[in-house]
Amino acid sequence: MSRHPLRVLAAASRAAARRALAAALLCLAPAIAGAVPSTFGPVIGSAVLCRSHLDNAYFYAYMASTFGPHYKHEGGAYWFKTGPASLWGATVSDIMVSDDTSELVFVGAVSDAGPDALEAAIRAASGVRHFKADATAFPVRQSRPGSKIVYFLDKSKVYCAKYKPLPPAR
Repeated sequence: MSRHPLRVLAAASRAAARRALAAALLCLAPAIAGAVPSTFGPVIGSAVLCRSHLDNAYFYAYMASTFGPHYKHEGGAYWFKTGPASLWGATVSDIMVSDDTSELVFVGAVSDAGPDALEAAIRAASGVRHFKADATAFPVRQSRPGSKIVYFLDKSKVYCAKYKPLPPAR
């Protein structure tokens, strides 16, 4: 008994569609599982420590392609959830990338660690030291390259902020 050519073609199309779907799901599995790419530490960690050029459009695109769309837009920044991510061995829950409303360009990270623990983790992993800027109860810590660690409720923020460059002369 021979099969009708259209039925054979339809069955082959369904099988090809199932294979394509399975391949797409395998490619998306790390993103679905919340896997953080190996580039996260070098790209975001270097920016937050003022060790790389700050371009908010680049970092916005990187975060959006890595973690999906931002979950809020406030304080002159787009906020991205990172899921279970780590920088310098410290847990990081959010990344902030400046929008164009400020005269500053910045990239920052919210860590579950307190400022003292975060500073120790950064120093141990990268060698960058943050010094207390004053003797207040909640001092800002600043590194020589310019990154800062500040208190954020019971957590801390580490960020790099620089003035936007002047537009090219015409």
